[in-house]
This record gives sequence, structure tokens and C-alpha cells, in this order.
Amino acid sequence: MRVLHVHAHFDDFEFCAAGTFELWRRQLGERFVGKIIVCTDGRSGHHFRSRAETSATRRREQQASAELGGYAWEELRRPNGEPFAEARTLSTDLLASLWQAIRAFEPDYLICPPLPIDTLAGVHPDHISVAEAVRRVAYMINVPHAFLDDYPASDTAPAKWIKTPVILNTHDGYMSGANACDLVVDVGDAFDLIAAESWCHQSQICEWLPWVGRHNMDVPGDLTAWKSTLRRRFERKTVELGLPAETIVDTFTVTAWGSVATANSLRRDFPNLMNPPIGSPSLETRLARWQVG
Repeated sequence: MRVLHVHAHFDDFEFCAAGTFELWRRQLGERFVGKIIVCTDGRSGHHFRSRAETSATRRREQQASAELGGYAWEELRRPNGEPFAEARTLSTDLLASLWQAIRAFEPDYLICPPLPIDTLAGVHPDHISVAEAVRRVAYMINVPHAFLDDYPASDTAPAKWIKTPVILNTHDGYMSGANACDLVVDVGDAFDLIAAESWCHQSQICEWLPWVGRHNMDVPGDLTAWKSTLRRRFERKTVELGLPAETIVDTFTVTAWGSVATANSLRRDFPNLMNPPIGSPSLETRLARWQVG
């Protein structure tokens, strides 16, 4: 199984899918290949570090997390090789770069942020730009000449067929009150690793997030204190979604942006699924409707 997680920022992955990646790794061993793509260079979000120092620090933190989690990662680059400082503009080079990166990895599942339906919901502009970019590029994943100006291709050789993945949305804490889910994965057994991976991002959780004031966070003094904070963060998610407050879960919403899954394939592929909502009439109905379409 090949799974690609596409998100805006260094540390986004750990809060919404690291536990599921770890369960896949434990279940499948070498048959699981996980990778994350970070769509910004990290230099914009800090209050006392220079931009260059912030970017370099966040790359080191992501590498440390990846080594703990056993997954690969890369920073998305423009077709000319330059990084994306921010992902707030839905530009052609963002679409082209995502198209190229997805085709190069050929995932079975692609996981990305959601798009809000409720116009009253709060959003992070980088998150929704990445989500919209994935949605817009999804149809073109198996179109070999979609971005010829950015990635020239030969007309003389037959094009390689590229699998279009099933695309899922994660939970997004910036969309509080507007999140939903189809799949609930109990990742409690992986909590210690989630905490360790996220603790790698100390320029975020010890510096930036407490300062920016959106997370009601005190500065954690050590990993033990961070685990308490992280548990409260998971509890806010479960309360929002009407799930048991004591559970540690990753949640995903199924889309029709890419290939359409079946309920059976989701049950087969996702570990530790909690019921409900998997198998709920609304999901079954959506999947059946999309498969006919």
C-alpha cells in the first residue's frame, strides 16, 4: 500500500494522520510505503526567528519526525526548483508541482486537508489552497501532457498509465465546527509515537503555536507535559465530531475527487476502524452514487 499525505505546513501531518501511518506500518511492514509532501518552506510562521532560520529549523524537525515514523518526506518545489514560501495562491505552478509529485509516487490513497462547506467556518488559507489544488489536479493525474509548459514530455513514446488514487480529507482544527468524517481510526496504541513525532516540531509547539494564540496552549516544558496537551487536542476533535471523548483517533472523509472507493475496500485497507460511522447509510449511498457516475 502506497499512501501520500499532502499538506501545507511542517507539523500538519502529525496531528491528523501519523497514528494511521504507524498502524499501517505495524500491520503491513515493508508492504506499506508512506510519504508526506509539505507544500510550504516554513519560513513565514514565526515571531522571533529569521525566515531563513525558521525554514532550516522546520526542515530539521520534519526529518527527525520522519526518522521516528519511518516515512519519507519532501518539500514541494516549483517546476523551476524554487520552494513555495506560502500556499495561499492557487497558482498554475502549485497545480503543476502537485501533479508531478503525485504522478511520481503513484499512491493508492492520497490524504489532504478538507474544503469547508459552511461559509461561517474558520479556515487557514494555506490549508484550503492545498485542498483546492488537490481537487483541481485530481482529474489530470493520469493526463500525461497536462502541464507541458512546466514539465515537457516526449510525443514520440507512448505515455505511461498512472493510477489515480482514492482521495481522502483529514480533520482540520482551523475548521472547528465544520468538520465531518466517514472513517474513524482508533490510534490510541500509537499515541506515544504520535507524541514523540509531534514533539520534534518544537519551533511550532513550544514557540509559534502558543504565541499565535489560536490553540489555547501553554508552553510544554517536556515530552510528558506535551502528551497532556496533545491528549486535550485530540479530545477537542472527538467532542466536535460527537465521538467518545477518551479515544485517540484519526478521522477521514471520503471524496470523489479521484478514484471512487468501495465500502469493502475501505474496511479492508484501514486498520482499527471504529463503528459508526464506517458503513453508515450516508457513506454507502454516496459511494454507490459516485460509482454509477
